[in-house]
Amino acid sequence: MGENKRRLLAGKWYLPDDAELDADNQRRFALCAAYNANDGTSHAERAKILTELLGSVGKGVHVRPPFFCDYGSHITIGDGTFINFNAVFLDSAPITIGAAAQIGPNVQLLTPTHELDTERRRAGWEKAEPVTIGDNVWLGGGVIVCPGVTIGENTVVGAGSVVTKDLPAGVLAVGNPARVIRHL
Repeated sequence: MGENKRRLLAGKWYLPDDAELDADNQRRFALCAAYNANDGTSHAERAKILTELLGSVGKGVHVRPPFFCDYGSHITIGDGTFINFNAVFLDSAPITIGAAAQIGPNVQLLTPTHELDTERRRAGWEKAEPVTIGDNVWLGGGVIVCPGVTIGENTVVGAGSVVTKDLPAGVLAVGNPARVIRHL
């Protein structure tokens, strides 16, 4: 494993334009294309592709295509989770989704962040922070979860919300930025 990939996995600043990371992206690209193909691919065939693409897939997981990710290998999905159409999971850092989660259409789970310094940003430096979604969380359609965020179990996030900070277990949060409006 090269130094740049070690830096990525350690959550340190790295350059994504790297031959080793590009090889990982080519693998992901081919598997996502096969998964998303509208060519009569059976549910069993898609499940096999998903198992090869992602780091870990629990029993009874259903991901509706199209599905998009950076690497795939940094994503863990718990048993019985449902992910709707057009999910975008940028997994430069780990994305962990618990059991029985419900992920609405067009949800984005984003781990990468970029430099504020203009020269380093122009040079392409980025790093990533993990995203964790607890058991039985429901993310409404179009929710965006930002780098480093943890959402506690049994929490509901309303459609179109942007989650910039951790949310505790058992709450309803809405808005941009998402704010807790009540306990469940």
